[in-house]
Amino acid sequence: MSVRRAVEDAHRREWAAVLAATVRVTRDLDLAEECVQDAYAAALVEWARGGVPDRPGAWLTTAGRHNALDALRRAKTLRSKLHLLIEPEPRPDSEPESAREPAPAPDDRLRLVFLCCHPALAPAAQIALTLRLVCGVPTPDIARAFLVSEPTMAARVTRAKKKLVAARIPFRMPTSAELPDRLDSVLTTIHLLFTTGHTAPAGPTVTKDDLAGRALDLARMLHGLLPDEREVRGLLALLLANHARRATRTTDNGRPSLLAEQDRTAWDREAIAEAHELVLGALRGGDPGRYALQAAIAALHASAPTYAETDWEQILVLYDALPAI
Repeated sequence: MSVRRAVEDAHRREWAAVLAATVRVTRDLDLAEECVQDAYAAALVEWARGGVPDRPGAWLTTAGRHNALDALRRAKTLRSKLHLLIEPEPRPDSEPESAREPAPAPDDRLRLVFLCCHPALAPAAQIALTLRLVCGVPTPDIARAFLVSEPTMAARVTRAKKKLVAARIPFRMPTSAELPDRLDSVLTTIHLLFTTGHTAPAGPTVTKDDLAGRALDLARMLHGLLPDEREVRGLLALLLANHARRATRTTDNGRPSLLAEQDRTAWDREAIAEAHELVLGALRGGDPGRYALQAAIAALHASAPTYAETDWEQILVLYDALPAI
């Protein structure tokens, strides 16, 4: 593998993790992005000289953090302007523990998603910022997904970052009291991240499996953090049931393949079984949410032995229930 190819592969796989680790040092999204970009530029030179390291992500994370520390040392007089994502002051001890303590985060990438999905931002800005920072999607691709010009999208992302700065949003998981106002935005954003990979808005291929896979990883992290949230289960089930068919969604020449034409023996049966169990949990305990219903529909399609044997009556019942929510 060429050095350039190795760097490009590391960018696809490691961007969000490297950026999140660097943000922890800088507390500044713009500065963190610059430091990470410099780390990738350095990788092109260093890896050509000494070979691709065994753990490219660790190399890039270390380089990004070193760049951040160097930048902070050079800018001591501007330190007050770099505290863009400071942790809040501890609240009085009289407050309940659940209100004071943020939930533990399994991964910095999930912290970054919750940061991008802060209610201070409009929904479209939340999604665009998550695509750019968490998934490393280039601004032109985001612009095409939103059907706007590249300068318009670049300005939108910049305004979103500045708004986070002005609001002094901390780089942490929300507290249990804050979670209800943030969770739906996070679910929506992860779903749309997956959709962007499941049916790519631009490019030579119908799908972008790496982007869909990153969204699935985030859904798994969120489920690990909130295993009892029914809509979190529903979202993970929906993504699993759809991603299980990824190998058959296009023909050999790249043409989209209709559901009736797809080779069901090539579907990921383990993922479908996992989705089925999650759907059962998401539907229990009261009226189901939108992701639980969509997941149930996707699971029925995925579990049918043949297209003709699909349980269309049950699918119709589920579709009829969607408009109510």
